[in-house]
Amino acid sequence: MNQKKSVAVILGSAFEGSFAERLDLTPCEINTEFGEITLYKSGLRKDRDVYVLYRHGMPHFLLPNQINYRAQAAALESVNCGALLINSSVGVLDARLPIYKPMLVTDLLMPENRLPDGSTCSVFPEPKESHGHLLLREGLFSKELNAWINERHKDVIFQSKEDIVFVYAGGPRSKTPAENRMWALLGGQINSMTLAPEVVLANELEIPTVAVAVGHKYSVPDKINPEEKLIRQSLVDAREATANILLTFMKKAEPVPFRNQIYRYGDE
Repeated sequence: MNQKKSVAVILGSAFEGSFAERLDLTPCEINTEFGEITLYKSGLRKDRDVYVLYRHGMPHFLLPNQINYRAQAAALESVNCGALLINSSVGVLDARLPIYKPMLVTDLLMPENRLPDGSTCSVFPEPKESHGHLLLREGLFSKELNAWINERHKDVIFQSKEDIVFVYAGGPRSKTPAENRMWALLGGQINSMTLAPEVVLANELEIPTVAVAVGHKYSVPDKINPEEKLIRQSLVDAREATANILLTFMKKAEPVPFRNQIYRYGDE
């Protein structure tokens, strides 16, 4: 294992193509106990290793329920990731939140804590010496990384005075209006078919994590989405703003301490 901590980002298909070409990527095949994963090492900086993980593969191939989340998390641990940024396109359940504007996720709603195959969302599916309970001392999202991103991009990050709560609504199908109403009543504000397993598993491997989400539509009863002809420039602007956040993180972010705890019986 590389002892010097790396930084990494998890991306979806919106950042393939021309954006990937800007990152000077070299594929690295990583074998883990859960399977093989391709990470892409970026040449953006010389002082620290930087990795990109395309959750759906590159080019996009995997449906959300086909992603091997455990293997992806284990691959990031194997390159000694000390700061992880996860990006996701989301539906918006709270009419007070914007679409087409980056938001920092600060809390998570995932009642069943399950992976798509129905198993528990954990990198400890079987007993082993390193297993333990994830105790949330500051929450699943690193306050230091959130503050770091917000300070550098406060002009484009949506400034919320309250938590922005992400709901994990596993795919591959979209949600019904009744389901969206239920999630909103439970306190969910944005949702997607990914992100949550990535955040939970990264924390179990003691990787500090931050998440940047961009709403692509409202999933709120009686909230009308913009006409398609009005959406195009907003999508371009949102993608460029998010790309700048990603590039800044990859070029300048530093690992931060892990503020949660893996409690193992027998620990002092």
